Amino acid sequence: MTAVNLSKVDPDKQVETENNENQSNTIGKPTMPLAMRKKVFITAALTGSGSTQDRSDKVPRSPEQIANDAIEAAKAGAAVVHCHVRDPETGAPARDVHLYKEVVERIRASDTDVVVNLTAGMGGDIVFGPPEAPLPVQESGTDMVSGAERVEHLEVCRPEIATLDCGTMNFAEADYVMTNTPGMLRDMAQRMTDLGIQIEIEAFDTGHLWFAKQLVEEGVIRDPVMVQLCMGIPWGAPDDMNTFMAMVNNVPSDWVYSAFSIGKNQMPFVAAAVLSGGNVRVGLEDNLWLERGRLASNAELVEKASGIITAMGVEIMTPAEVRAELNLVKRDPL
Repeated sequence: MTAVNLSKVDPDKQVETENNENQSNTIGKPTMPLAMRKKVFITAALTGSGSTQDRSDKVPRSPEQIANDAIEAAKAGAAVVHCHVRDPETGAPARDVHLYKEVVERIRASDTDVVVNLTAGMGGDIVFGPPEAPLPVQESGTDMVSGAERVEHLEVCRPEIATLDCGTMNFAEADYVMTNTPGMLRDMAQRMTDLGIQIEIEAFDTGHLWFAKQLVEEGVIRDPVMVQLCMGIPWGAPDDMNTFMAMVNNVPSDWVYSAFSIGKNQMPFVAAAVLSGGNVRVGLEDNLWLERGRLASNAELVEKASGIITAMGVEIMTPAEVRAELNLVKRDPL
């Protein structure tokens, strides 16, 4: 773009020019049609990386527990299982390659088929010091490593899908920032693409979708494009319907998307996701409760979501159907 002396530009003309340039980014790129799919798939997010392990004894910790939950969730109707790993003793979030490998090996060795989706979100965490002294950052909770190290477990485990948190975001945890710079995301996305792994873009706000479109345009993320709309997570996109539809309306029509919210809004968002034309995610990463006063298991949450979906007249996809739609390749770990 040619440099312009803004002091000599009429403000109204400047706004008009900027609007025209912004519109050019969306011309010819139709947004997601608001029509229910005939079939949807359920992703079970099994354990996550939050502090939920101390609030429910049903949150799986060890590789064996996580794999068993994956198998039970698949039997309940989940076509995809999204896995983090934890320290088996403390339950604290971890990113040890051998833990991921044991989870995947146990799932693959079972007689239950399911698509494996591993997180690549770990290793992008900064906890700043207090406002009067933000630097140096706090050692406890800060975990920033290279793109190569963040995807090391993917090279070994070879899942069908891996997540890419497509932006930086403040969380409701004091001075913690989920940190994913454009350079880091380009590096990680290219590594995943080179490994033949389907990227699931995780979008926590509209700007994350904007950058995801840029990665697709650059060819770093290839077709078919898959995105997860992550709603209601402080301080990203709130889970009111206006904001949700703004997110949906920013998803190109040829992308495959799922959506979820957390806590008590997990099940309402099963219906909202299906109504808007998307797929579904539930699980203990996002919500611990089956109903008031009753802690859930992952399988129970999948069963409840399945009931909502089928009551809406929509069929639930099998792992084989998901692999066919997304051109996924099932491989054993190295």
